[in-house]
Amino acid sequence: MSYTLPFSDYIDMATKTKRRYGKGAQKKVEKVMREFKKGKLKMGRSGKKVKSRKQAIAIGLSEARKEGKKVPKPKKKR
Repeated sequence: MSYTLPFSDYIDMATKTKRRYGKGAQKKVEKVMREFKKGKLKMGRSGKKVKSRKQAIAIGLSEARKEGKKVPKPKKKR
């Protein structure tokens, strides 16, 4: 037996949730991913070429954070 929520409950849930990332941050990550796919994205001081998709996303989020876009704080390392 499966139970589904009424449509009005789905709308209530959608209005209560808020975006974690702003549109500006999303655009920044898209721009960085384009650079990554072209092979032109470089790491910080060393200037080495980025090889990992995850690393490219992290760079995009970091740059968005520096520009003041809406991006959550990075997870703390233990």
